[in-house]
Amino acid sequence: MVQIVDYDAGNVRSVQRACKYVGIDAQITADPEILLKSDKVIFPGVGSAVSAVDTLQARGLDEALKEFYQSGKPLLGICLGLQITLEYTEEGSRDCLGLLEGACERFNFTDGSIKVPHIGWNEVEVVQSHPMLKNIRSGDEFYFVHSYFAKPSESGWIHGVTEYGDKQFASILARNNLFATQFHLEKSGELGLKLLAEFADWQGGSC
Repeated sequence: MVQIVDYDAGNVRSVQRACKYVGIDAQITADPEILLKSDKVIFPGVGSAVSAVDTLQARGLDEALKEFYQSGKPLLGICLGLQITLEYTEEGSRDCLGLLEGACERFNFTDGSIKVPHIGWNEVEVVQSHPMLKNIRSGDEFYFVHSYFAKPSESGWIHGVTEYGDKQFASILARNNLFATQFHLEKSGELGLKLLAEFADWQGGSC
């Protein structure tokens, strides 16, 4: 069974519809016990990291996600769900889940022509192979909506990068049974759906 984490962070219904389209029977839950019993978990999200982490903690989902990750079962993070897997975010100077060592920083451009948040389609360069990426090629475009970007402590966890303005940031992270994208799979058309479909078969692990 696949569960989508509900922590009032926006787009769970659109993720569920995308899952149904590719043949994944995914349910939505805010119950830590149900999450822990699931076979796979999708951790999506948009909006404020501060309120998201507060809600996770209030519902006991923060500890459940940590325990689920330690179980070795597949975990898919999307957008805010990628950012919160790190230890810390500059947004509200907030501690996060700490599944991966590292932090999120805010885009800061001296050139006023570069808009923040970063919204729209952009290319992803695949810098490291992964079973989830077998149908994805460098130059493929995905849909982004974010003001903060991940800086993991280990470059070996970075599987895809994207350029925005003069910044190159990690747009795909993976470590063991965690795979996470800064872009929205559910808003990225055919390629996003291909990635989501791969999650149905992925059993965790990078090779």
